[in-house]
Amino acid sequence: MSNWLFLVVLGVVSAVAGLLALFNPFPASLAVLQFVGIAFLIIGAAQVFEAFRAEGWGGKIWSLLLGVIAVLVGINLLARPLEGLITLSFVLAAMFIASGIFKLVVGWRIHMLQLRYAVLISGLASLLIGLIIFANFPASAATSLGILLGVELLSNGISAIAMGYSRKTGGVLARA
Repeated sequence: MSNWLFLVVLGVVSAVAGLLALFNPFPASLAVLQFVGIAFLIIGAAQVFEAFRAEGWGGKIWSLLLGVIAVLVGINLLARPLEGLITLSFVLAAMFIASGIFKLVVGWRIHMLQLRYAVLISGLASLLIGLIIFANFPASAATSLGILLGVELLSNGISAIAMGYSRKTGGVLARA
């Protein structure tokens, strides 16, 4: 399979997965939660392993403590998925709001108007997403992660399809 066709197929798979997540946001949210829980377990276990290789007692204790906390977070997310959805959605909404405020502040400092508007629009979008999640909290916790996953997969799929066809027709124009 040529390089462009691989990207198109990958894009179609990603877009279909995104649509499935959008049409089934609760199971998609649970899938995100499972992934995050497993990631915390793996990272925590690696951190605990690293604690035994660290030099000095201070390094060992901090590494061990952080590893154990990560393992406990992973176990908690996997054992109590509904509480995990609420917690992750709350943290996600707070991150969107913080990111939105940061982008708005930075956006006002950008001198090129086109770039300023792009950053300001992105900041407003982030801020609105965070506020929407909070406005419907905790009901939004059941679906917000799945919807965001679906939007991301769909967006990545469309982008991959476009890049694949771009490669087929000659690629990206180079600027001097």
